[in-house]
Amino acid sequence: MSNDSDQLNQAPSWQAATPAAAAPKKEGWEREVLEKLAFATIKEQRARRRWGIFFKFTTLLLIAFALWTSFGPSVSDMENVGPHTALIKIDGTIEAKGAGDAETVISALTKAYADPGSVGLILQINSPGGSPVQAGIINDEITRLRKQYPKKPLYVVVNEICASGGYYIAAAADRIYVNKASIVGSIGVLMDGFGFTGAMEKLGVERRLLTAGENKGFMDPFSPQTEKQKEYAQGMLNEIHQQFIDVVRKGRGKRLKETPEIFSGLFWSGAKSVELGLADGFGTVESVARDEFKVSNIVDYTQREGLSDRVLRKLGAAAGESAVKSFASQAAPSLK
Repeated sequence: MSNDSDQLNQAPSWQAATPAAAAPKKEGWEREVLEKLAFATIKEQRARRRWGIFFKFTTLLLIAFALWTSFGPSVSDMENVGPHTALIKIDGTIEAKGAGDAETVISALTKAYADPGSVGLILQINSPGGSPVQAGIINDEITRLRKQYPKKPLYVVVNEICASGGYYIAAAADRIYVNKASIVGSIGVLMDGFGFTGAMEKLGVERRLLTAGENKGFMDPFSPQTEKQKEYAQGMLNEIHQQFIDVVRKGRGKRLKETPEIFSGLFWSGAKSVELGLADGFGTVESVARDEFKVSNIVDYTQREGLSDRVLRKLGAAAGESAVKSFASQAAPSLK
């Protein structure tokens, strides 16, 4: 009994002795942890500062390049390249501030005509059409420049498509060359949009539009279209269509083989357009420069959008303007 009680009495003493046997904690560990945290913070700040310098430097480079693109030397400022074929491209929809903006195209045409080294001009068109106003301005200016520089012919070379407003411009050229599979024509005018009056009635939505002027709400997509407004719009389209027809007849002259469908808005392949007199033959930019102008050296006068404009557009700076223009264009006649 005494041995058992001695063992029992010894157990608590052995358990209590265990913590005392453990190694004591290292003094100053709190300071070590704080130092590590401080060094990590400094390292992170340095990395952040380096990335900040990198991005600022990259931004400055982009700005410098944008300024050089906008104000750098133009074709006319460069050293004379000798006799050459001048090339101007219209690629995309013909609209203000777009690829077929009249101001941009005319500026390029003027420089190309004025350059003493240019023996002739090629206007390469790849466009489904667009604004009758922009197309009309370009057509008029080509006609004026051709009279001013009678010894410098201007030929149009069609890429994929030259339709509607694109052909409105092409009709002013001395000649039109196409590919057999190009799409050419669509001599017509349209005005498109949507009407939501039926859907609004089903949804129980009331349109509250106040105007001063009987026709101020003309072509409003949320209001019913009256027969009077429809007739007025159709009359305006017919007027613009006749302007288009007159331009084509004047530009193509006796080469045009008129049929009942020629001004109906239909479009044809390049091969068929040659048969109808809408085009003069087959060719590319290179073949026309080589075979017609006898000068294979081609200088591109196309004025392209600057880097700064592209960056701003990608960042969405023009999003609001685009939305307004998209809504307003619903009631605008279009050569497309």
